[in-house]
Amino acid sequence: MYILIPIAGFAMTEEKKKAQLLKLFSTMSGKTKIVEPMKNIHGTLRDSDAIEREVALVMREITEQGIFKTSLRPIQLAKLVTMFYGEKNDTEIARELGDEKLSKTVARARVRLKLFRELDFKMPFDREKMAELLNSGKTMKEVSEELGISPSTLREYRHVIEEQEDPTIDPYIARIRDVMEDRDLSEQMTRSVTADGFGESIDITEAELIDVT
Repeated sequence: MYILIPIAGFAMTEEKKKAQLLKLFSTMSGKTKIVEPMKNIHGTLRDSDAIEREVALVMREITEQGIFKTSLRPIQLAKLVTMFYGEKNDTEIARELGDEKLSKTVARARVRLKLFRELDFKMPFDREKMAELLNSGKTMKEVSEELGISPSTLREYRHVIEEQEDPTIDPYIARIRDVMEDRDLSEQMTRSVTADGFGESIDITEAELIDVT
């Protein structure tokens, strides 16, 4: 985190406030370096675009490792994550990505990233019964008929359960959550900074310099 160096002439109370702010952030983030500001980023400690780009770097690793395949680009997956945390539904996310028809693609990528919604687990049948039927050797059509749902709906429910139980992507998910928690911290710190009149504070991250599109 890069904090604006105090300007000469500030009252001592302002100096103390800045020192306290830096100490608090250093304790919470482990970052202590102070430099002159390189640029303004809309008065925030962590710009939303920088957050998306940090997440996109992780997404690029995921796709390059072949952990899962999707037609969405890393930066689009990052936007999916940030919008999910912003409580947007799949259709709203798809619309923001440029095409409402991408809602099913968004939903599958979201589940693969373990960004579950309560609705994902609202099954009109017993979950254990579905597992038993799927392991019984019956076809998807037979299982779906017995459960009273369409084969496509059955595949969606099965996808949710499989992804919930698959630990392959967990280390990457943990990194993404760390970034999003940093975002929450930045928002809290921004409110404190703005309240104290220190709206010039910024954060320049490595992610801003890397092409993740």
